Amino acid sequence: MKVFLEKFMGNSKEQVSGQFSEADQLQRQVTALFGLLSSILGSDKLVLKAGKLEALQLMSSEKIEERVLALQKLAFEDPTYDTLPTMEEIPAILENIQEEIADIIARRTVEEELEKKIGEKMTQRHEDYIREIKMQVIKENAGPENAQTLKKLAILEKLDSKKLARSAMEILRPQCFEEIVGQERAVKALLAKLASPFPQHIILYGPPGVGKTTAARLALEVAKGIKGAPFVKDAAFIEVDGTTLRWDPREVTNPLLGSVHDPIYQGARRDLAETGIPEPKLGLVTDAHGGVLFIDEIGELDPALQNKLLKVLEDKRVFFDSAYYDPNDNNVPRYIKKIFDEGAPADFILIGATTRDAEDINPAVRSRCAEVFFEPLTPSAIQGIIRQAAGKLEVELEKQIPEVISEYTIEGRKAINILADAYGLACFKQQQDNIHEPIKISLKDVYEVVQTSRLTPYVMHKASEEQEIGKIFGLGVAGYLGSVLEIEAVAFPARSQGQGNIRFNDTAGSMAKDSVFNAASVIRKLSGEDISNYDIHVNIVGGGRIDGPSAGVAIMLAMLSAIKDQALPQNIAVTGEVSIQGKVRAVGGIFEKIYGAKQAGIKKVFIPEENIKDVPTDLKGIQVIPVKTVAEILEEIFHIKINELAS
Repeated sequence: MKVFLEKFMGNSKEQVSGQFSEADQLQRQVTALFGLLSSILGSDKLVLKAGKLEALQLMSSEKIEERVLALQKLAFEDPTYDTLPTMEEIPAILENIQEEIADIIARRTVEEELEKKIGEKMTQRHEDYIREIKMQVIKENAGPENAQTLKKLAILEKLDSKKLARSAMEILRPQCFEEIVGQERAVKALLAKLASPFPQHIILYGPPGVGKTTAARLALEVAKGIKGAPFVKDAAFIEVDGTTLRWDPREVTNPLLGSVHDPIYQGARRDLAETGIPEPKLGLVTDAHGGVLFIDEIGELDPALQNKLLKVLEDKRVFFDSAYYDPNDNNVPRYIKKIFDEGAPADFILIGATTRDAEDINPAVRSRCAEVFFEPLTPSAIQGIIRQAAGKLEVELEKQIPEVISEYTIEGRKAINILADAYGLACFKQQQDNIHEPIKISLKDVYEVVQTSRLTPYVMHKASEEQEIGKIFGLGVAGYLGSVLEIEAVAFPARSQGQGNIRFNDTAGSMAKDSVFNAASVIRKLSGEDISNYDIHVNIVGGGRIDGPSAGVAIMLAMLSAIKDQALPQNIAVTGEVSIQGKVRAVGGIFEKIYGAKQAGIKKVFIPEENIKDVPTDLKGIQVIPVKTVAEILEEIFHIKINELAS
């Protein structure tokens, strides 16, 4: 560029050297340099720049010295130049100005080339950006769908559009507490513990099909309307079955408490996995926050998972951990950071239901929960459920149907199923016979359902108003269900005096066999009879495997009746351990045993006086007589004194 200027300026000199003076030559050089600056900067910008550098007047001056000074200010952009050059200094100054202008032109050329390249890059980037936006819009509009997925979606929507009529169980499910039959005490206890300003965690015990789940759901609805209760109107009722709650000890999956999906192995969401961020998955305990978490069959829950649940009950939060979580990573979304740093909220009321015995439940869980026991349904309760269900179905029943169904089950749900099956059968028969009348369920329909379902009467031993020698009802219990034990005995004189023997069920336990020998001592003490003079056979009808001492009194009475040839009433039952002194000792399961006796039609039950506190306060339909000794039972049964028995 400098060579170009020198050539340009040199040619000018050669052209005028022979025609003009030296002053004219310098003047023309100055004018040419001003022209170059004007072409570089533009005339407007040149004037503005001259104004800022105080060179505007100098540019329009007639004096070459002032114009050269203006060139210095403009070329070097320095307003401090204020000394006018002499004519001798002007050629050297113009040389310096030429070099500076050459540098300016070189820089301007480089800048223009850079700006051109930058413009090209910006244009390319802009086009790429527009292309990406277009692709994103296309993806958003198209989504992940294709012809196959859309076809499957259409099939699902078509299936979803088909609806069957509601099932009988859905229609007949209790909608209020008044429809839960036979559980008045349990419902009252449940409400007292849940519908209060300070609700408690609860475990519901009881046999299946008696209304535990329905009662829990209804109790929450009642609690929402109680003044001062902590439950809001939209409080959740989260229901889950403990038998299906499986989890991975590595915490890869835990539907109850929640888990963390790591970005590599467990697969966090794509946008998180790409940045290496773990993704917490909240569990049912957080879904139940502010409401009720109902775990059916809580006794089947994994013991380790139970312990983890206890920790959540204490903290009222669930805490998560992951080796991939970095609290200092700015890419971590705030909600994930909050979950890892503070935990997820899990403040709920736990209601667990189980068909197991209380002793089978984790003691740590029991210690944190109030306990409510649902009662086995009596035949009268089953009959009430059947009549209530018939009213909802708007069908007519033959008079004996409720009683017949109550013989085949003690579960309300099962009773409803039998009735629903009989209802369906009656509908089918009417359609076949082309009968257009209100549905009526006959006893024949019920028996047909019973036969096709291979059902057997639940209560095998029934009381009667007769009396029999050597036969009496004892009482047993298994889980929450009490039952009657039909105990019988026969006695024959021994072939040789004092060489008689006693035979008892081989399947009976050692404690039950000991009761036989205790009974022998009591019989000798009360009646003076030495049982070694008799061959005695004691039998539990049906071969029931009994253990424990609670059948002791019943065994003693059966043996005494056989020896003394005294008939026993068949509408009574007895339970209690017999001591060798003739005392009746306390036994367990009194509550269940009494209900078992009611189901068998027993009118009178003898229990140890020490168990009087276990008898239900509102018991109806059966008489419970507490006794201290066997003598009191004998006096009540035979209406004779002990001394009369010995004679």
